[in-house]
Amino acid sequence: MNPYLSSLQPYPFQKLRELFAGVIPSPAHSAINLSIGEPKHATPEFIKTALINNLDGLASYPLTAGLPVLRKSIANWIARRYGIPIPNVDTQILPVNGSREALFAFAQTIIDPCFAEPVVISPNPFYQIYEGAALLAGAQPYFLPTTPENNYQMDFGSVPETILTRTQLVYVCSPGNPTGKVMSLDEWRALFALSDRYGFVIAADECYSEIYFDEAHPPLGALQAAQEFGRGDYKNLVVFSSLSKRSNVPGMRSGFVAGDASIIAKFTLYRTYHGSAMSPSIQLASVAAWDDEAHVVENRRLYAEKFAAVQPVLNSVMPAAMPDAAFYLWVRVPNGDDEAFARQLYSDYHVTVLPGSFLARDADGSNPGKGFIRIALVAPLAECVAAAERIQQLTLQLTH
Repeated sequence: MNPYLSSLQPYPFQKLRELFAGVIPSPAHSAINLSIGEPKHATPEFIKTALINNLDGLASYPLTAGLPVLRKSIANWIARRYGIPIPNVDTQILPVNGSREALFAFAQTIIDPCFAEPVVISPNPFYQIYEGAALLAGAQPYFLPTTPENNYQMDFGSVPETILTRTQLVYVCSPGNPTGKVMSLDEWRALFALSDRYGFVIAADECYSEIYFDEAHPPLGALQAAQEFGRGDYKNLVVFSSLSKRSNVPGMRSGFVAGDASIIAKFTLYRTYHGSAMSPSIQLASVAAWDDEAHVVENRRLYAEKFAAVQPVLNSVMPAAMPDAAFYLWVRVPNGDDEAFARQLYSDYHVTVLPGSFLARDADGSNPGKGFIRIALVAPLAECVAAAERIQQLTLQLTH
């Protein structure tokens, strides 16, 4: 048995089930679940139609590299979205079965276990796949706290030289989960400089890139930042994106990686042996999704409507700042006990949120997620408002 499996921690939702064990929620309230970042908006009909119309694709084995028409669709979308040259569809684009499996598999490709004690750096709080990927690749995770005090930025200046010289992979998430923070051009400049100096690869998780609130100012992307600095070869940079949040199709498991051609060639080789090719039917439905923006604009409108209704309710009792992007609110709870708050909210008001400490790890003597809850505004508008009002009631109950 792989000895690294024993290093894995329970997933946050398993911890949540354990936290709620034995709790019978109040029958006076209907259940509202805002704990998991799973889109609940309806899948656009034209995507479902495209899937149905291409079921003949099930009769063929798919290629790991994906269909040329899909790679072209993705490359054209990247160019439109970020205002950059169209990536090379043969060498710089690779379709994947959603960003989650690709983010995990990527570490297995990048980490060289022949070097003593390889390191993988990630933000803290973080998407737990980063940690699991590092551990199962035989690397040591190194966590950088992202807190209100440092404006939710990864402070690479605090990383010791002894860690940087062993670092082979850095995960970044922009827009961030759970904070919604978008990396600035200055942050990218500093990270690229460190990558050039120490030779590590950057894995940029951008699965929330299309959930934002100002149509005139979409979030900066990693490939866009690289182009700004004349890094058109995307040296040591690979971006991960997905249709799940953008197009409300998490069940399709459809995304892509893009960037450094030499790294993508190695990743393609790994995936050929791993058997990670996407179904041809899913690929052709994905083309329809990537080629259309109207449904994405409407998706953003629905999220903006929920934030506009929910944020004032929460702000009346606790700081609930708007994120730069994504569909989460990351808020500090009264009395600082996120687990107790989440448990009482579930018990008394039948609302489920995720304790922030479940999304983070102890580092330098503290857990940067402790005292926060993550609220995913994925439920229908009325449910999100009702949940906010119940959170407001509990907060008033605890502070008066």
